Amino acid sequence: MTETIDAVTLVAGSAEGAAFVLSEPLSFWGGLDSATGAIIDQWHPQKGQIMSGKILVMKAGRGSSSGSSVLAEAIRRGTGPAGIVLMTRDAIVTVGAMVAAELYAIHCPVVLVAERDWRWITASGRLVLHADETGAKLHLLDGID
Repeated sequence: MTETIDAVTLVAGSAEGAAFVLSEPLSFWGGLDSATGAIIDQWHPQKGQIMSGKILVMKAGRGSSSGSSVLAEAIRRGTGPAGIVLMTRDAIVTVGAMVAAELYAIHCPVVLVAERDWRWITASGRLVLHADETGAKLHLLDGID
């Protein structure tokens, strides 16, 4: 079954990929290896997992404003997420994706979704994002029937 959810565009773009749902917030600064796309935060429960090319799904980011530069670098290298779904606005994550779009012309859409839709999104195996200045659509594939 395919569901479509309306979202708010934070950074425009289109992406498709496997959902990579974080069980806890992540700081990109000290938490992500931009060379490999691996989570390197020693205390994160998903340490060692790779987010490259996936749609990163997290309630919010965590931490340092320097995380924007790490995210932008990962996007530039092709080791970052293809897109990002947030439940809480996060300026650090948003700025990182905006910088990658502006400096490198590589788009990693970032969208904001409502809490009421969270369980559907996190249960989906694959996501398709389309985000522009008029709004965003998040298509849930391989999810709950």
